Amino acid sequence: MQSKLPDVGTTIFTVMSKMAQDYGAINLSQGFPDFDCPDRLKELVTKYLYDRKNQYPPMAGIPGLREQIAEKLKLLYQHSANPETEITVTSGATEALFDAIQATVSDGDEVIVFDPAYDSYESAILLAGARAVHVPLSLPEYKIDWDRAAQAVTENTRLIVINTPHNPCGSILARDDLDKLAALIRDRQILVLSDEVYEHMVYGGLTHQSVLGHDELKHKSFPVFSFGKTYHATGWKLAYCVAPQVLTEEFRKVHQFVTFTTSSFVQYAIADFMAECPQHTQQLPKFYEAKRDTFCRLIANSRLKFTPSKGTYFQLVDYSEISDMPDVEFANYLTQEKGVAAIPLAPFYETPPANKIFRFCFCKDDATLEQAAAILCKL
Repeated sequence: MQSKLPDVGTTIFTVMSKMAQDYGAINLSQGFPDFDCPDRLKELVTKYLYDRKNQYPPMAGIPGLREQIAEKLKLLYQHSANPETEITVTSGATEALFDAIQATVSDGDEVIVFDPAYDSYESAILLAGARAVHVPLSLPEYKIDWDRAAQAVTENTRLIVINTPHNPCGSILARDDLDKLAALIRDRQILVLSDEVYEHMVYGGLTHQSVLGHDELKHKSFPVFSFGKTYHATGWKLAYCVAPQVLTEEFRKVHQFVTFTTSSFVQYAIADFMAECPQHTQQLPKFYEAKRDTFCRLIANSRLKFTPSKGTYFQLVDYSEISDMPDVEFANYLTQEKGVAAIPLAPFYETPPANKIFRFCFCKDDATLEQAAAILCKL
């Protein structure tokens, strides 16, 4: 059989987490907390599990959850979304990203992605028969060079994928970036896929800039958000996409044949939790900023060089003072020989730069961070 993805292997997240498990290393690689989701949320899940909410929910998600999402979007981004026609609940953000790409591009189309790019983007693009056009972010701040992006646009460009806050870099887009994106696609048949799963993890008093808060982009975009990231429950694989009705109609055509719908009792629980506990998301930026600050303080005396991330729960570090090994090789060494797992950046690039940088995940208990930092400071 001929492979549809001949150059694609197992994702680096699976590889590094398995390696961490095999070697008993502290896993600061894959982005999941080692602490649990809120107790009240678990109580609600249990309630609905035993309340016969175990059959197919509506394909787009239960109405109560979509209504709570609409309330949240109005509060945070002053965006009025119709819960019936513009909000779709999905089985994780990866599914939402896949659905949006399949709904918008086909053979011969081009999709612009910014490297280092989350690794699911290109595979979904290839499966749609389209081509990913890679534009590297500008170092050292990992910002979009909009002049270079403009040069990448052709008559075949159908979609531009942005990610803010950015995984794996921890950088964020400013309002000016969204203005430049809007100007770039103005009067063109180009849509935007906006990966915003870390929307509540923006630090230093800054505010997340969603495409939903932009007067032009909100009419041309598929922003994707994650309950798993927000509620420390990545294993539940629950997310949602918001888009104008005409785009949502095409999105749902794909969604209904990928997963059709997602776990019913979890949707009911999250709907109630959003209504009962809005303080959770309000407190999340400070919660993770404290985690970031703790980790950065703990490794301050190491030979790792870094600038504290502006968003997500990831921290990039430069290990060039420690080793000349390429990042994949050094990440393997660090995991297998020293007992701390990280994510190398090379797998997120079409053409990796020559720098020595990888990503740590700091959404861990302080004891875990302290144990890992003690090892890192001895390198």
